[in-house]
Amino acid sequence: MTSGAHPEPDLLTRIDLCIAAALESGALQPIRTEQTEVVERGLRFAVRWVSSLARKDAARVDEVTRRKPDFNPFLPPDPALTVGPVGEHHLAVLNKYPVIERHLLIVTRAFEAQTSPLTLDDFDALAAVMGPHGGLGFYNGGADAGASQPHKHLQWIPHGRGLAAFTDHLADMEAGEATALGALEWAHLFVKLDAGLWQRPQPGATLREVFAQACRRLGLDPAANPMPPYNLLLTHDHLLLVPRRCEKWQDISVNALGYAGSLFVRRPEQIDELRAVGPLRLLAEVARTGA
Repeated sequence: MTSGAHPEPDLLTRIDLCIAAALESGALQPIRTEQTEVVERGLRFAVRWVSSLARKDAARVDEVTRRKPDFNPFLPPDPALTVGPVGEHHLAVLNKYPVIERHLLIVTRAFEAQTSPLTLDDFDALAAVMGPHGGLGFYNGGADAGASQPHKHLQWIPHGRGLAAFTDHLADMEAGEATALGALEWAHLFVKLDAGLWQRPQPGATLREVFAQACRRLGLDPAANPMPPYNLLLTHDHLLLVPRRCEKWQDISVNALGYAGSLFVRRPEQIDELRAVGPLRLLAEVARTGA
């Protein structure tokens, strides 16, 4: 750094500066939502839906979920939504239609398929964001796992309860221990992470190995190309892997955030449908059954 130069702002500051400019230009178009809580077997789920005061946002939801095979918004990403580089191979990009504040996409610079294996570079990029800032990292492994774009992108949100909707009900776990939560009737695996992991020089390599081990425990090949559908969720404390079967139950789409206790419905009347079936049954319907 030259004398008198200012240090580069941290990631959250850069995100907020990018958000402010993108809101002013109209490049960022948040989806305003209302929220309620649904509790089943002591597990708490946050359910969001498009606000009745902002029904025009329904068109934005349709834009998110309408898959256009010939359109790639990440090649290149909109400069107004691009926060900056994350390592050599990824860019941090704002979600154009966020439901959650500061929702960040970690996008490969060159095209890779969302169904291709997660690489060391991918975990390094995610660790570069999560190491200093915590939050929840997640990945939708293909369309059947809730991915709306075929270009590889990991995702991150900086706040919320992380995986606490489920991990609060786990017995105490030692670092490296892997277990399933008995109340959940779908194939999944929680792995307890070493508390010192994030202070190490290259946490991405460890995360990749933990992920690979979890895949093998659930009968997935972490090097398969294409990978079968799955959701990966990651906090400073836990890794969660959920093999998927399909994207939707009826007309309710589920991505990785569903397995963090956060569900989204397009219309208020779908809340009654969700309450009737129960969030646990809904999540089981779209996940692979069995251990």
